[in-house]
Amino acid sequence: MAFNGSPREKWNTATLLNKALAGAAEKGAETELIHLYQLNYSGCRSCFTCKLKEGGSRGKCVLRDDLSPVLEKAWQADALILGTPIYFGTATGEMRSFFERLLFPWYSYDIDRQSFFDKEIRTALICTMGATEERMMEMGYEYNVALMEMFMKRVFGHAETLVVNDAYQFDDYELYAASRFSPEEKSLRWFEVFPQDCARAYDLGAGLAAN
Repeated sequence: MAFNGSPREKWNTATLLNKALAGAAEKGAETELIHLYQLNYSGCRSCFTCKLKEGGSRGKCVLRDDLSPVLEKAWQADALILGTPIYFGTATGEMRSFFERLLFPWYSYDIDRQSFFDKEIRTALICTMGATEERMMEMGYEYNVALMEMFMKRVFGHAETLVVNDAYQFDDYELYAASRFSPEEKSLRWFEVFPQDCARAYDLGAGLAAN
């Protein structure tokens, strides 16, 4: 299962997720893409019901909204791919809320374990951003990406990340107040580098399915 945390359903993040799913399908996997912006849900409400020792609610999110059946299905999957553009240095609001609901019910506060999840799910994170590699490092964006990967690995046992920099943001840069970017350089990268990013996403999906 792949989850698009971008409000755009046919742009960079969604394209890469579809490529990853194509790679997984080539290895025989059944695939599904969920657009999170189509759903009505919230992030964690900090009720801690999922951490109670008794009552049978440990590892379960008691919130009921559009995300509830999606989470139940996700926890039964063999592999998960989370895709998000980077806004202000981190994941989008919808992806962040999904991330909390997906992981926190299983995240353990016990001293001797990190997760209550009873199997390994192979997971991956695909992040896109308008920032170049140099700008990403200068602003510290890679720290937030690494933090998401760390928690995915702690809960589900495996995680890897694909970061795509200097993404093409507009159809026509001349229409927007965005003089920081060079339309010529953005266009060149779109035609020369983004196909390579798509190939990396395809290989990522194929690798998740093959394992």
